[in-house]
Amino acid sequence: MEETKVPLKKVEKVVGLETVPSTQDLALELARRGEAEGTMVLACEQTAARRLDGSRFHAPEGGIYFTLILRPRRADLCAFSLSRQAAQAVAETLTAVFGLRTKVKDGHSVLVWDKKKRQWKKTAGILAETFFEENGRVALVGVGVHVNNRPAAGKEPGLSLKQCTGAEISKELLLDELLNGFWKQYACWLQSAC
Repeated sequence: MEETKVPLKKVEKVVGLETVPSTQDLALELARRGEAEGTMVLACEQTAARRLDGSRFHAPEGGIYFTLILRPRRADLCAFSLSRQAAQAVAETLTAVFGLRTKVKDGHSVLVWDKKKRQWKKTAGILAETFFEENGRVALVGVGVHVNNRPAAGKEPGLSLKQCTGAEISKELLLDELLNGFWKQYACWLQSAC
């Protein structure tokens, strides 16, 4: 059986901000203005980050928060399957880089096994949305990872990578690894069906 090689996409442009209400909301605004695939909105802090259910929360400094603008040419746009692929990329990256035991929950939450408490805790969340706009199909993939920040109390217990490893994590190096993993999963998603 012959292996099919697919060229990986990459981040073409970064819109970096210290603080933003929501990377997802800003990315949607930019996409509606025609911003190209591969544009990434990156922030150190989100004051009104958005969950899947539409509720808002504060994402403090110390985490990695970004949204990618994608313009897939697939006939269908299945946000759930794209979310699942992104979550899988994050989980696999955290396992590869830190040796952590991870799993994906509900297609959008990445959980890490807390050895001390002997329970799964949320370390990352994904928000994938798809739209049909005047200038074509748009998919947004938002990713939030608790890196060096202490997760706020929420619906489910959270755990940062710093709490898992006991050490400060380089957000820049981790972001590179997360993006490499995502682009591989995205290439697979582009060739698969929902």
